[in-house]
Amino acid sequence: MAKDQLYRRGSFNSYQSNTSDEDMVEIAGAPLDFSLADDVPPLDREPQEGYTYYNGTGMNGSSKIMDFLDEPIPGLGTYEDFNTIDWVREKSRDRDRHREITSKSKESLWALIKGLSDAFSGWLVMLLVGLMAGAIAGLIDMASHWMTDLKEGVCLQGFWYNHEHCCWTSSETTFEQRDKCPQWKSWSELFLNQSDGAGAYILNYFIYISWAMAFAFLAVALVRVFAPYACGSGIPEIKTILSGFIIRGYLGKWTLIIKTVTLVLAVSSGLSLGKEGPLVHVACCCGNFVCHLCTKYRKNEAKRREVLSAASAAGVSVAFGAPIGGVLFSLEEVSYYFPLKTLWRSFFAALVAAFTLRSINPFGNSRLVLFYVEFHSPWHLLELIPFILLGIFGGLWGAFFIRANIAWCRRRKTTKLGKYPVLEVLVVTAITGILAFPNDYTKMSTSGLISELFNDCGLLDSSQLCDYINDVNSTKAVDDLPDRAAGKGVYMAVWQLALALVFKVFITIFTFGMKVPSGLFIPSMAVGAIAGRLLGIGMEQLAYYHHDWIIFKGWCSPGADCITPGLYAMVGAAACLGGVTRMTVSLVVIMFELTGGLEYIVPLMAAVMTSKWVSDAIGREGIYEAHIRLNGYPFLEAKEEFTHRTLAMDVMRPRRNDPPLTSLTQEGMKVEDVETIINETTYSGFPVVVSKESQRLVGFVLRRDLIISIENGRKRQDGIVSTSTIYFTEHAPVQPPNSPAALKLRSVLDLSPFTVTDHTPMEIVVDIFRKLGLRQCLVTHNGRLLGIITKKDILKHIAQMANQDPDSIMFN
Repeated sequence: MAKDQLYRRGSFNSYQSNTSDEDMVEIAGAPLDFSLADDVPPLDREPQEGYTYYNGTGMNGSSKIMDFLDEPIPGLGTYEDFNTIDWVREKSRDRDRHREITSKSKESLWALIKGLSDAFSGWLVMLLVGLMAGAIAGLIDMASHWMTDLKEGVCLQGFWYNHEHCCWTSSETTFEQRDKCPQWKSWSELFLNQSDGAGAYILNYFIYISWAMAFAFLAVALVRVFAPYACGSGIPEIKTILSGFIIRGYLGKWTLIIKTVTLVLAVSSGLSLGKEGPLVHVACCCGNFVCHLCTKYRKNEAKRREVLSAASAAGVSVAFGAPIGGVLFSLEEVSYYFPLKTLWRSFFAALVAAFTLRSINPFGNSRLVLFYVEFHSPWHLLELIPFILLGIFGGLWGAFFIRANIAWCRRRKTTKLGKYPVLEVLVVTAITGILAFPNDYTKMSTSGLISELFNDCGLLDSSQLCDYINDVNSTKAVDDLPDRAAGKGVYMAVWQLALALVFKVFITIFTFGMKVPSGLFIPSMAVGAIAGRLLGIGMEQLAYYHHDWIIFKGWCSPGADCITPGLYAMVGAAACLGGVTRMTVSLVVIMFELTGGLEYIVPLMAAVMTSKWVSDAIGREGIYEAHIRLNGYPFLEAKEEFTHRTLAMDVMRPRRNDPPLTSLTQEGMKVEDVETIINETTYSGFPVVVSKESQRLVGFVLRRDLIISIENGRKRQDGIVSTSTIYFTEHAPVQPPNSPAALKLRSVLDLSPFTVTDHTPMEIVVDIFRKLGLRQCLVTHNGRLLGIITKKDILKHIAQMANQDPDSIMFN
């Protein structure tokens, strides 16, 4: 039988007390302190009036939680840390609660009002989640924009202004040099009173790296000291939590505060990371915080996950300014259980979050993201060939990145490198700063780089990428410029972009997974946008100089605006992001919402699907699934088919030559016998049989419920001692005179545990676990109990069948 090493042996009191500061576990290389577990109600909290606790009887209806008490027992029906919830039990609890509210609402007006408020509470929770996510995202955007510019200079009008805002009000700014104004001073101008020369360059270089190191050190220090869970992207853990796994503290208040602060610091340091992935984690922390305000979400883990699914949609909504894309992202990428009701509420939360961010207007341009762009030229059918080439590049880059990054993260976990997270962050920051500063396209923020690459060059654009040789006799409109010959600035930009591409490809491998908040969306998009812009410029010049070639003849005549390099950058960005994450529908919608152009959906679809096909041909896992497997989380992927011809008897525990399955009998066992079994084993639950001889199955009782029930029986029922008999039957067994009082525990017994026969094909068993969210399933033969299959057993079996290490699955 599969053992769960997370349960403590011996001490019953450990289930009622708070975990100590010494209880640490290593997850993804970060020491985790269970004392920060503030996202799950403590066991000793008083139960709320009118709330029906689940009675452990599966789908057999509700009764009193304990037969020897009139009131519910705090802690019964809750879960230990690093365990999977029982979806069937949680949904049964919610149905019982809903039935009670419905029946009471017919009795009085006050009960009817309470019932209506309960129904409306879901929408109120979504409103609050959207408001919080939008407000925090706006704060992060403004702070990171200001701190990024702080590395290069300061505004004399007010140090809190970033470069762009500082020059807005200046009357001495020209259109061609709109980023230069007397109010904004670089550090060399401030200290040396000169902007050019070797001394000025060295001083700016030194201060740039100093600020980057300071921001990075502060970020990693805050994460390490206050909230170890605030590091990384957070999406792999969010996916695992939404599948039913418990990670206490991961969505707590400290994690929310520290992740918000350190995300600003990490982005401002210039590291090759983005804030979009961590914003999903931040939004889910907001969702978890709001859940505490509502009883039905606070006390039901399945209902709470409905809110978290909607919160993840709100996170993507504010990250990309894409509410519909956020809903589809939640549905396609992170959610495990997504009923229609959650779809509507996700849409509402994403809408509120986007509206809140729009009201804050963090970039001052009435847009939700920095790299919003509109293209004016249509695309031609023959351009699908370079778009598909970009898709192939995105798929190859995605597969290469996943393998390289997982290999580096595994090395970090298994060597001394993982013991020095602060040093690692500082070294990578120093290397990034030293290599990034000389190149204008790596020195700027990654969001600014993407904005520059997506830009469709106009006649008045002063960027190097728009340094074309203009035809002075052209009568075309400003937004409909013909293809032009590239000038010196474009050729210089091409070389800088080629170097930036190599730099971004390799530095991102070492950056993602460090002990600072780090998203992958923006770095992946940057790699694709650079490759796409380079290809777009090449196609543009090819069409200009060889418009008589057969591939251009008929649609690209001289003086026509045929090729839009910015469109190629956008398609490349989508292709690379799709290759890394394996997103499809949601990614296309997100990119469409970014550009506001319906006519570019087909190129995006072609590139994204090609990218997915290529990357899937090399490796089936996306980056988030790969990190889930690396960390040993019990995530049962719903997208993969189980095709092996094995049976339940091949997977169940105990196997042949193993000790027999530990079980309890429905009557005749003493309290001390049960306590001995609990102390000597680490199993998460025990089957209950009629007798040891017959092995006829009666039900299943969870270890945690058993411990809490025995403790409360000793405290609150007179005469319960170690020699008292425990029984799970409806009526008390006949006992000799003068024997101690018996303890009835039938109400904590699940009388309808899921069972399969020993000859059930494993593909059916895997399907049952996926669709019902089971923790365990009992195996019988002709009605007799043979063994048990847990979620951990299934994951180990799948890993074994795929020639992977089954011992990498650490949790149940």
